[in-house]
Amino acid sequence: MARKRKYRDEPIDDPDNPELTEEDFRNGRPFLEVFPQFTEAVKQLRGRPRAEHPKVQVTLRLDPEVVNAFKEDGRGWQGRINETLVRAVRRRGRAK
Repeated sequence: MARKRKYRDEPIDDPDNPELTEEDFRNGRPFLEVFPQFTEAVKQLRGRPRAEHPKVQVTLRLDPEVVNAFKEDGRGWQGRINETLVRAVRRRGRAK
């Protein structure tokens, strides 16, 4: 059985990584203010690209029969429900 190492909760004196002082915090500036040339690169890295027509989040109660039928086909069942509703709306528009 491997023996666990005992770690001590003692400060480590590391000259390459000194403790920050109150003055350091007061003088601190945001990364993008110090390095404005990286602004666009950072914005591009965050999350998914914005959708041209974002979907609207709603709460909807459906019969268990409906939900189970879509879930049986696996992942993406919410998207399939949306596609079915979009087709129904388009058919409804043609019928008027």
